[in-house]
Amino acid sequence: MKIFNTLRRRIEEFKPIKKGFVGLYTCGPTVYNFSHIGNLRTYIFEDLLRRTLEWGGFKVKQVMNITDVDDKIIKKAVEESKIIAEITVPYTKAFLEDLKDLNIEKAAVYPRATRHVKDMLRLVASLMAKGFAYQGKDKSVYFEIAKFPDYGKLADLDKVALQAGSRIEADEYNKEEARDFVLWKAMKPGEPSWPSRFGLGRPGWHIECSAMSMHYLGSHFDIHTGGVDNIFPHHENEIAQSEAATGKTFVNYWMHSEHLMVDGQKMSKSLNNFYTLRDIKNRGFDPLAFRYATLTNHYRSKMNFTWEALEASQNALNNLRFEIAKLRMSSAKAPRHPSETETKLVKSFKEAVENDLNVPEALGIAWQAVKEKNLNSKRKLRLLLDFDKIFGLGLANIKKPVIPRKIKAIVKKRELLRAHQQFIQSDVLRNKIEALGYKLEDTEEGPIITKK
Repeated sequence: MKIFNTLRRRIEEFKPIKKGFVGLYTCGPTVYNFSHIGNLRTYIFEDLLRRTLEWGGFKVKQVMNITDVDDKIIKKAVEESKIIAEITVPYTKAFLEDLKDLNIEKAAVYPRATRHVKDMLRLVASLMAKGFAYQGKDKSVYFEIAKFPDYGKLADLDKVALQAGSRIEADEYNKEEARDFVLWKAMKPGEPSWPSRFGLGRPGWHIECSAMSMHYLGSHFDIHTGGVDNIFPHHENEIAQSEAATGKTFVNYWMHSEHLMVDGQKMSKSLNNFYTLRDIKNRGFDPLAFRYATLTNHYRSKMNFTWEALEASQNALNNLRFEIAKLRMSSAKAPRHPSETETKLVKSFKEAVENDLNVPEALGIAWQAVKEKNLNSKRKLRLLLDFDKIFGLGLANIKKPVIPRKIKAIVKKRELLRAHQQFIQSDVLRNKIEALGYKLEDTEEGPIITKK
């Protein structure tokens, strides 16, 4: 399996640290609002990665953090005169509902930042002891980037001035310059705080992910993912503080999904093009239509969202579901061994998904299988359901439709008319079947009836 490693900016063969096992950390939400569709595209990409690894025989331990304390959450809590739990708990629930609606497999664990403050403090103390961190006059603790020579290797910051002695306390900052970043924020009036040897305070955003990922996956693990906006400063800072604390490589492979655009523009509330999954559902679309739309775009390419494109994806998904229902109606028996055609399709599909998750190509191969006339229907069904273990479109849930006895009787009568070449009368019965809400298709294996 080959994947694009952001760290070295090239496609590399994936080699796990432990044979047959993958430690996977996927950046989750900051729960101060609903996840927007750009966030959801990243979560679907991470799900496709995990499914592909599992399809290839790996056992995957996925950890997805939930940031439930940071600047944005505190700001919202202050604005609405609430404690942070009143903000984070409802949005965490909404996030998990979104994952379910999009058929995203559950992670092994969803650690909350507020439950791992002790792990973060141990990491901060280690960085202080090793001379990589210092406590400023404001009592906050900062990471000194000048002490870490490899700073900037993920984001390729060679041409960016590293401003020694310039500090930033905010979780996010100017992406054109690197400055000493905060590890532990000294307490401010009205903000949540925890006791520590550095005084009352709370963790910075970046230290949260390092502490939680190492708690569940160890100090050196296989893959860390997120959106491209996480590369700098968040993931760059994670690498610096983690490797400075342990003295060894933090993560072997870094993978990032590209931005989602809306009508060719960056998504923003001011442009009134800021959408959540609730907006998609309120317009009558199936959430899996959005998942299907993401499958048609490679994760490292920008995706342009439009309502017209979503409608096309809904239609394509409906057609695929109809094909599955139709295949379930077939009375053909599956040959014991796959045909040459099936073997070629499986080989092509495997090559596509294992080539840096080329899911758009894999989706095209699935449609090729749908249209393939030289493929037994039962084996075709088995093949498509196997492919869907990666797509995650829930095709296994499409059951054989229950056809009423009345419809079956009409179909049987029609077959007798066709056998006697009474085609005008048989067409009358076809129209009657369709008027009753069913679709009939004549195949070499006999007539197939499905609900419209």
